[in-house]
Order: sequence, then structure tokens, then C-alpha cells
Amino acid sequence: MPGHGFRGNPRQLWNAFRWSMLGLRAGWRHEASFRLEAMLAVVLIPLGLWLGQGALEKLALVAPAFLVLSAELLNSAIEAVVDKVSPEFHELAGRAKDMGSAAVFLLLVLMVLSWVLVLGVRWF
Repeated sequence: MPGHGFRGNPRQLWNAFRWSMLGLRAGWRHEASFRLEAMLAVVLIPLGLWLGQGALEKLALVAPAFLVLSAELLNSAIEAVVDKVSPEFHELAGRAKDMGSAAVFLLLVLMVLSWVLVLGVRWF
């Protein structure tokens, strides 16, 4: 969407914020995986801030949760567009959906690995 003139005025920033909130609401309303991962994040983010010793540990425990949520929203967006464009099965559509799902999975692995590496060393 091409724009002219100064970008980033308060009205545009407010609209961008509103659209982001609509996206979060849509993710919560329509995606069971997003709801599950959001509930996990509600537990893990405060726990990570409490258990992490120093800024880098806190970041290593908290950041993957935000990355998982972001990837889940992107994966859901890919799935919605693919379903809109091509409701019938197509190999490329299936591949796109599978790759989006794999991205979420890899970030979930990163989250587990971060928690094990940060806290596992301390506890074992």
C-alpha cells in the first residue's frame, strides 16, 4: 500500500496498533493452537522473569515464547490465505501449510532447549 508524505503520525500508529489487536483477537478466537501456546506463555513468561538470573537468562527464557506466538500467528495467516485461494487440496498448498507448522515446531524446540540449558545447568 503506497503512501505519500510523513509516515508514522499518531493516527497511523493508532491504526496499526488497532489492526495488531484485531489480529491477536482473531488468533485467539479462531486458532486452538494459538490459545494453547498463549496460555503456556502466560505461565512461562512470568516464571522465566522470576527464575532467570540476569538479563540474558531472562531473555533466553522469555523470548522463545514470544517467537512461538508470532510464528503461530504467521502460520495461521498462511493457512487462511491458502484456504481462501485454493480450498481443494494442492501439493504446494499442503507444503506451505506443513512448512508453517514446522516453523512453529522448531521454535517450540528452541523454547524447550532454552529452558533446559538455562535451568538444567543450575538444577542438575
